[in-house]
Amino acid sequence: MDTNQDPVYSRNVVEFVAVANEFCKYSEHASEINGEEMLRIMQRILPLMYLKASLLPKLEPFFEDGNEKFVTEADWNAVNDILRERFGTANDYLEVFDEKINDSEGPVVSGISENIADMYQDIKDFLLLYQTGTGEVMNDAVWECRMNFENFWGQKLVNSMRAIHKYIYSGEEIGKVEKETDENDENRNTSDWFISRRQKDLKGSVEKDV
Repeated sequence: MDTNQDPVYSRNVVEFVAVANEFCKYSEHASEINGEEMLRIMQRILPLMYLKASLLPKLEPFFEDGNEKFVTEADWNAVNDILRERFGTANDYLEVFDEKINDSEGPVVSGISENIADMYQDIKDFLLLYQTGTGEVMNDAVWECRMNFENFWGQKLVNSMRAIHKYIYSGEEIGKVEKETDENDENRNTSDWFISRRQKDLKGSVEKDV
């Protein structure tokens, strides 16, 4: 295989892989970093990741079945919980670009930690598939990553950037928030937690366009 001609080895993909690795590394080691420093790290990584994701090539999937998933619900919870604890009072913000707002009579409260955990879920799965070195699997990993960026986590990324920017330049200090044991965590609907439904919808859209 001529890797120089294969889009999965293109400069845009390789550069996205590099920044995605950094994002996942910091997300996984958030317990070693204080909240303010972590917010400043994300302030720098997220815009770069958005840029590199927007440059991923448009590919067609090889396989009809969904890509293999590696990130578990426990992994998602681990990232979300430690970031929520680290970000404290800087974590929650009022959202205007959220699918839940259509079903709400008032403002929707979102969290930076939850957004990052959602991004981590998709991006970590992408990296593990890309690192297999199998051309078809790598191709579908890039295809799915671009689709998820366009339809799912790209919006969460820019939502988080708005909240991070507001906090960093507000002059406020992070305050601690008591650990929640309320209905929010207990009643989280995880029936569609994996992106299988989103992936099927995207494949359906691709097939209609062919």
